[in-house]
Amino acid sequence: MNILFATIAFPESLETRNLYTDLMEELRDREHSVHVVASCERRNRKETHISVEKGIRILRVRTWNIKKTRNILEKGFGTLLVERQFRKAIDAFWGSVKFDLVLTSTPPITLGGLVRYVKQRDGARSYLLLKDIFPQNAVDLGMIKKDGLLHRYFRWREKQLYREADYIGCMSPANADFLATHNPGLAGGKIEVCPNSIRPTEQETPLKRAEILNRYGIPEDAAVFSYGGNLGKPQGVAFLKSILQHHKGRKDVFFFIVGSGTEYPGLRSFLESLDTGNALLHPFLPKEEYRMLLKTSDVGMIFLDPRFTIPNFPSRLLDCMDLGKPVLAATDRNTDLGTIVTKGGFGLWCESGDLQTFCAHVDKLASDRALRERMGKTARQYLLDNFTASKSAEIILRHFDEGRTQNVS
Repeated sequence: MNILFATIAFPESLETRNLYTDLMEELRDREHSVHVVASCERRNRKETHISVEKGIRILRVRTWNIKKTRNILEKGFGTLLVERQFRKAIDAFWGSVKFDLVLTSTPPITLGGLVRYVKQRDGARSYLLLKDIFPQNAVDLGMIKKDGLLHRYFRWREKQLYREADYIGCMSPANADFLATHNPGLAGGKIEVCPNSIRPTEQETPLKRAEILNRYGIPEDAAVFSYGGNLGKPQGVAFLKSILQHHKGRKDVFFFIVGSGTEYPGLRSFLESLDTGNALLHPFLPKEEYRMLLKTSDVGMIFLDPRFTIPNFPSRLLDCMDLGKPVLAATDRNTDLGTIVTKGGFGLWCESGDLQTFCAHVDKLASDRALRERMGKTARQYLLDNFTASKSAEIILRHFDEGRTQNVS
């Protein structure tokens, strides 16, 4: 098949992996012709351009800055413009290509018109990878008013996107149940679970832990708790601050935090004034360097704001599992991440804001190396059994006729 994948979450190079690059490479290896249309934000000073990387055709379209920007107006208008910009670029560069399947992911929710256009133009079918339920997540965090003008408009766009999808793959059972409950008009059988997934890495040669920890000034005899990812409102950074304050000066644990986002400046100022002695905040690390650090850590942490009514399922969990690390999660009660982590036997969970329970979990993991090792092995096996790009590709492709004639450009 000729497959078109439209997303704003594709990296600038396939040398930088994420769950979408892994899925596209999996589809390529199954002998499909994969085309990706992705955003290239203007902060990168690049015009719209096309390339072929690892056998995947990638059309990077110049857009406004719509990710990790504090300019709300630019983010909002830029998100609204993406659909038109993608469609114009597809017509200009791939106007002669007939697509059989169009894949999209959220965010954004504003690509419903693009999906409809490609389906009508080419007779294609569509599959939506639902990674974000907007605008409800913004309502939960107080960013937009429930039933206000913005909420009603984006809710209309959300419903449009769902209607255009022939199938919708959700991140977890709770995610799928939420979507079905709040969108009763969706056709039966359209919603299914297609979890976040990656291509597992080969088991690597053990790293020189002391050498890497010394590079960052981390004590060798401390249990290292790592967090890597976005530092914005969805992560409930206020709770993270209370954790760091509670453990200030403790010698047997160390917190290493890597990330960026709207809450990063505040967290940096907080740590500078607190001077904990056992916490380090880093604004950015290349993906492989962060994975190297996570590999030498003892525990990976996951945070979500307790106000969420939608069941999120952060993809950063997969790095922890891939590298065989136990998970310590503090989230809202509506996600089933905590249930999966604890019942799967590869981590501990508490509700975000429950400082007493979280600290008890820190004590338990920090003091029991055998427990950490056992949970880490279980995490790796759970990933292999449930969260691989191969399994996701099978879930998607089982719905579509793979025997259609290709028109490769």
